Amino acid sequence: MAAAVAGGTRRGTPMYSQKNLTSKKKYDFEDILEERRQSSDLRYAMRCYTPVVYKELSPCKPSAIKTIVLHSEQVQYVIRELSKEMGESPDIIQEEAAEILDEMGHSMHMGAIRFFAFTLSKLFKCLFKSICVNEEGIQKLQQAIQEHPVVLLPSHRSYVDFLLLSYVLYTYDLALPVIAAGIDFLGMKVVGELLRKSGAFFMRRTFGGNRLYWAVFAEYVKTVLKNGYAPVEFYLEGTRSRTAKTLVPKFGLLNIVMDPFLKREVFDIYLVPISISYERVLEESLYAHELLGVPKPKESTSGLLKARKILNENFGKIHMYFGQPLSLRTLAAGRINRCPYNLVPRHIPQKPSEEIQEFVSDVAYKIELLQIENMVLSPWILISAVLLQNLPAINFELLVEKTLWLKGLTQCFGGFLDWPDNLCANKAVRSSLSLHTNIASLVNGQVVLHDTVMGPGAAEETIFKQALSVLLCGSYRNQLLNVFVRPALVALALQMTHSSRKEEVYSSFAFWLDVFSDEFIFFPGVPVKDFEEGCYLLTKCDAIQITPQQIFVTEKGSTVISFLMAMFRPFVEGYQIICRYLSKEANEAFSEKQFIFGVRSFASQLLKTGGTQYYEVLSSDMQKNALAALVRLDVAKRTKKSDGFTYSVSKEALIKTAGMFESRIPVRKPIVARL
Repeated sequence: MAAAVAGGTRRGTPMYSQKNLTSKKKYDFEDILEERRQSSDLRYAMRCYTPVVYKELSPCKPSAIKTIVLHSEQVQYVIRELSKEMGESPDIIQEEAAEILDEMGHSMHMGAIRFFAFTLSKLFKCLFKSICVNEEGIQKLQQAIQEHPVVLLPSHRSYVDFLLLSYVLYTYDLALPVIAAGIDFLGMKVVGELLRKSGAFFMRRTFGGNRLYWAVFAEYVKTVLKNGYAPVEFYLEGTRSRTAKTLVPKFGLLNIVMDPFLKREVFDIYLVPISISYERVLEESLYAHELLGVPKPKESTSGLLKARKILNENFGKIHMYFGQPLSLRTLAAGRINRCPYNLVPRHIPQKPSEEIQEFVSDVAYKIELLQIENMVLSPWILISAVLLQNLPAINFELLVEKTLWLKGLTQCFGGFLDWPDNLCANKAVRSSLSLHTNIASLVNGQVVLHDTVMGPGAAEETIFKQALSVLLCGSYRNQLLNVFVRPALVALALQMTHSSRKEEVYSSFAFWLDVFSDEFIFFPGVPVKDFEEGCYLLTKCDAIQITPQQIFVTEKGSTVISFLMAMFRPFVEGYQIICRYLSKEANEAFSEKQFIFGVRSFASQLLKTGGTQYYEVLSSDMQKNALAALVRLDVAKRTKKSDGFTYSVSKEALIKTAGMFESRIPVRKPIVARL
């Protein structure tokens, strides 16, 4: 184990802090909808709005920001360089830059803000039981906004996220953010412009090779940020998570917002992690369809109007947790040398050094881990985990018993659980089932997951319906996986090695952590710390005993280990099936699209014949993550072509890796833990 510890660390690991694994206190949340239900929404929208601002700065008009960006040294330098390379007049390129700004820029307007304040109050009262906000976090954010430029970094599970965040800030009289939004929204007539006037600025999905667009975009974000005109808001995940698992972070925008600090244009920047937890997600059905290959509908105003039928449904509670603002100056102390930035004029673009890239990556993962830590878990999340291990149905009383057991384990593992104090377990489970009747029902004392019982109809249609139900339910169970992943990988390693030797268990753990590093969020380069945390949590619930050289599963621990194994079994078997598909079918280079279609067809046949019972393998999310893992393990090679990327497989490496997946853990039927 000592050798593993010596080889498992990464330079700069002080940023990684073992999370507080003691029982989390119940934070004081305020339901901001309670007042809205008792007073006038029009008065709320038209009230005096005087937010505190950065160093008492006078607000700057959006048109003035555009002028500053267009005439900045950075943008002018790129215009001159492109003029020389292309042989075009600088005026023509400047005109193009102005057009980019017109397409991109926000135009904050108080009328639009008040319109949204009124409209969203009406909508949110229809859709949600409550919107709960931690007041301590709001107070810290209010202080941070006055001291330094602020970057808001929320989790991303729904389109509602950015509307919700602005609504909460307006409620607390805080400065509204300038929000990075996808350009797709501009295709929505009226709505796109309303979003622009409420603070959204629009970025193209891809612009890596367009130097002018990149220069204008980067300078726009930095101008808003470093002058403190408004907090900047964007999503580290880049897009909404369709699975409710946190996505691997994207670094582009984080690089941009750090630049003013690295170049000493600002003294400090505050990064604020925000966790938004939904008891029921508005787009849950849409996401499950997308994961099964149904194309995502194009954003449109007509589509939005058609979706109004959801106003008749109940989507439960929302919890919004504002984390402690992180000082970029403190994070960089003793880690980053900013002197090299003094050697090159600020307006000349520089490629970030390896040291900076590693720092940006570490900050991104730190923030995402904080988001995960402060996600609030509802009882339905526990119920989903139990249901998926007891398909197609489970006795209601047994479900209550197992859910209560899982509640204790979740609290032991440090999960932030919102369990109704005023309800007994029986009523809490019934309440959750009534909120999610589209997924499961109580029939004759049995809780049944919809469409999981074989019925009449074409086999393909039946498989699709069953997969849809499993993925819907799985999107809630996945929120628990974020809490359970480290002890679960220790449990998996114990089962795989059939050994109690700590070094062997750690070696297996590190392998699985690497395999699943696109499925779950792990701080880069410190697998030993993750292993220690997993072991600590299993020790805490008396599942294992540890000596200096060995790890033993206790008699009590066999139940916990079995449950964790069953919870993660769909991922293990899913990756096994993908390896089997590649070993049989992948003889030539293939695209990602061909790979997804092939795996889906191969897995569907296995599901029809009973070769597997895990519908998660049909999810495009798992398929893409598995392909990324195989590239990382040097099983597959990724090659860039003019029309995209192609992949090829080393059969020798594939056989070896598949052997590691399958050698010691027979995966066929789900294990139902006796709780």
